[in-house]
Amino acid sequence: MHLGPMEIILILLIVLLLFGAKKLPELARGIGQAAREFKKGIQEEEKKEEPKA
Repeated sequence: MHLGPMEIILILLIVLLLFGAKKLPELARGIGQAAREFKKGIQEEEKKEEPKA
């Protein structure tokens, strides 16, 4: 599934309406932190699975 620019704008407008402009930076910060933790976990799993030669 591919999201076009209009779909992304629509989603952002809905998020803005639901959470309000004051909550958006806090929400974005939380999403960014979750993404970093997820990426870090994936990298740690890949290191564990590497065969030791």
